[in-house]
Amino acid sequence: MNFLSHLYLSGEDEGLLIGNFIADSVKGSDFLKYPEEVQKGIVLHRKIDTFTDSHPIVEESKQRLRERYKKYASVIVDVYYDHYLAANWNVYSNEKLEDFVLKTYDTINRNKHLLPPKSQLFNEYMVQYNILYAYGELEGIDRVLQGMSRRASFVSNMEHAIQELKEHYHLFGKEFNSFFPDLQQFVNTQIEIP
Repeated sequence: MNFLSHLYLSGEDEGLLIGNFIADSVKGSDFLKYPEEVQKGIVLHRKIDTFTDSHPIVEESKQRLRERYKKYASVIVDVYYDHYLAANWNVYSNEKLEDFVLKTYDTINRNKHLLPPKSQLFNEYMVQYNILYAYGELEGIDRVLQGMSRRASFVSNMEHAIQELKEHYHLFGKEFNSFFPDLQQFVNTQIEIP
């Protein structure tokens, strides 16, 4: 899953949200340098990624892209799935997407001192271009994929991936709608409920 999904799945827990946001920038056991609640968010992020990457429905989505995008197929599917979460936000939340996004930006900015440099840079970009909200529109997804393609270490072709999303829009959407409740249920088993 990509940023919107990870942040949404953090619920109302600020530490989980920060950990979920910075997890890709924290390698190995470096997560132990963070406060306990942030550590839990980093670990949750890793568990979400493992669950997602091994889920058979997600594999169907990735398989459709693998021939053209190789190892980047899973990254592209993560972005696609964030689109479906944003585009169908009212199915998953009683809060308006815009309100959730503004609250999330505020939470991240109040905890900026905890962000590794890479996460700080992404946060500036995310807020400047309102990425979390932009996921709801195909133009926003296209912009994200273009940016990811420019930053990729190898030729990724991600700048063309909007075409597959448009071509198989209903199929990817059906797969997301089948998968996401499984992910929500999994996350609920991972979060300690007081």
